[in-house]
Amino acid sequence: MADYRIEEDTLGAVKIPQKALWGPQTERSRNNFSTGAKMPLEIIKALLQIKKAAAIANKEAHAISTEKANLIVKSIDQLLSLNDEDLQKDFPLVVYQTGSGTQTNMNVNEVVSHVAQKIDAKLEILPNDDVNHGQSSNDIFPTAMNITAALAVDKLEESTEHLIDELKQKQEKYWKVVKIGRTHLQDATPLTFGQEVSGWVSMLEHDLSYLKNLNQTLSELAMGGTAVGTGLNVAPGFADKIAEQMSQVYNHPFTADTNKFYGLAAHSGLNVVHGAIKTLASDLMKIANDVRFLASGPRSGYGELNIPANEPGSSIMPGKVNPTQAEAITMAAVRVMGNDVVVTMASSQGNFEMNVYKPVLVSAFLESAELLTGTMYGFADKMIAGLTVNKERMTELVDRSLMTVTALSPHIGYHQSAEIAQKAQTDGTTLKEAAIKSGLVTEEQFDKWVVPIDMTNIEEK
Repeated sequence: MADYRIEEDTLGAVKIPQKALWGPQTERSRNNFSTGAKMPLEIIKALLQIKKAAAIANKEAHAISTEKANLIVKSIDQLLSLNDEDLQKDFPLVVYQTGSGTQTNMNVNEVVSHVAQKIDAKLEILPNDDVNHGQSSNDIFPTAMNITAALAVDKLEESTEHLIDELKQKQEKYWKVVKIGRTHLQDATPLTFGQEVSGWVSMLEHDLSYLKNLNQTLSELAMGGTAVGTGLNVAPGFADKIAEQMSQVYNHPFTADTNKFYGLAAHSGLNVVHGAIKTLASDLMKIANDVRFLASGPRSGYGELNIPANEPGSSIMPGKVNPTQAEAITMAAVRVMGNDVVVTMASSQGNFEMNVYKPVLVSAFLESAELLTGTMYGFADKMIAGLTVNKERMTELVDRSLMTVTALSPHIGYHQSAEIAQKAQTDGTTLKEAAIKSGLVTEEQFDKWVVPIDMTNIEEK
């Protein structure tokens, strides 16, 4: 028994590892739920910050003594000063636990209480009565969810802006480099590579605006609702003071001015914002696929783009280079799309006064934001930054294309232009040869009318 101690909760005695800072409720959960990833550490840190703010608010409202509040604050500051590895040791619970996150809330309460006892054994700090004073898992956990989600979206926005900046450099550099367009995977009329990239940039700019416009819904905090949204056992001004403190700590505009029944029972904000994240993932899938297909080759594919050689591409084929950053970001996009189903389903669940899918919902949300944030930086810095065009290949494909015949339509008509293109394809000749042979166009007229750069309607940059 030297390696264990005995503590009690409302259900009875519990054997706890001697060195553990957690208490009986954490130990019960640790033994009852052992499958899956640990609760995200971002949630733990947010809960600690909320409880620190709660202690201060309760002190100002004279709901707990100054001595107890100060000791809680000191204990939390000590925990927050730890590096992630050391902090994680005493927060062992997994995502797949109670749907309210109650056991993680109690894990935080118990750890803070034990740290307080180590600092000052003479002043008793109780997990429920002191650390959790004026709080319920039902309002504090969704508050932590929204805080961590909002901060994750802030980082995602920064990553998106970075990728946009890298793409804009390519857009400007290759604004006048003509290439063949493709629709339905078939040849189309020419455009410039800069124009093509401008489309990618605009996709991401729209996605960024969706995130920025929707992120504000995550600023609404459920704090102060306690068990069912009525605010039972909460001191006056408690929630507003916590929201104010969270705004200062995280430099993000949080507010407690929201319907608390909504805050406990629904997670519409997380759902709609993750929808914007999924939209971003969809566009990143499109952009990354375009890049890797245009870079396919180098001898047997499109071969229009040259990608950086970041690592060997094959264990058997020497000299092979693969579009690995594109593969990474598209895999991340697939994961985000799957997570969107999780977030959507989790948001629709729970009964009456509380959603009970909170842990899996926030876990999926944070994973999506983190995946796209990281893979976008990799895609921008390790692929887009080193991307160059194969201008000779682009010119070759434009010259071989039959769709430049579109420039003849205003002069000789659609039907006769189509016949020229079809004749060139059948005979295996160039479009110019087929056009002159038709007798409808002279060589001088063809050279005047079929000018690929003019067909792009390029605007000066």
